[in-house]
Amino acid sequence: MVKLINKVVESGKMWKFILYFCSESNLSSDFLEAIIGTYECKVDAKGRLLMPAPLKKQLTTGLQAGFVLKRSVFQPCLELYPIAEWNAMMQKINSLNRFVKKNNDFIRRFTAGVRVVEVDALGRVLIPKDLVSFAGISKEIVLSSAVNIVEIWDKEAYEKAIDDSVLDFADLAEEVMGTVNDAPNGLS
Repeated sequence: MVKLINKVVESGKMWKFILYFCSESNLSSDFLEAIIGTYECKVDAKGRLLMPAPLKKQLTTGLQAGFVLKRSVFQPCLELYPIAEWNAMMQKINSLNRFVKKNNDFIRRFTAGVRVVEVDALGRVLIPKDLVSFAGISKEIVLSSAVNIVEIWDKEAYEKAIDDSVLDFADLAEEVMGTVNDAPNGLS
C-alpha cells in the first residue's frame, strides 16, 4: 500500500498530506478505524455477553486476534481493547521508566485485573466475575464505542454517567477540543 501511495505522491505536490498521513510510520497492518455505536445487550448468569452483529462486523480483525478486557481508569466500567490497540497502548506504557515509583505504581494499577478474552463460536465474550463486580454489571448492559475501544457499562450506571455530564459537556468540549487546530490550512 505504501508503494502505491508513493506513486500517487510523485504525481503532484497536493498529495504531500496524504504521504504524511499514510507513511509507513503512521500506518500499520493492525490499523483500526474508529469504532461507532452504542448497543444495549444482556449478560447471562455466567457473565457472557452476545456481541451485537453491527459491532462484531466492525471488530472483524479483532475476532481472530482476541481482545484485552480491563477496568476503566476514570469510570465504573470496563474497556475492551482489540489486541492491536492494546499492543499500541503497551508500547506507550513500556516507555515509562520503571525505576520511578509513581510510574511503577501507575503500571501496576493500570494493568490490574487485565484479561485476554476471545469471542466464542456463538459470538459471546465471557466477562470474568471480578470485572463484573468492579463495573457493577447486572443483567442489562451498554456497549459504547470510545474511538478505538469499547466501553462495557451496567445500563443504569451508563445512563447516570451520560445524564450527569450533560450540563457541563459544552464547557468540556470547548476546553478539550476548542484549541485543537489540526487542519492542514490552519483553519478548523
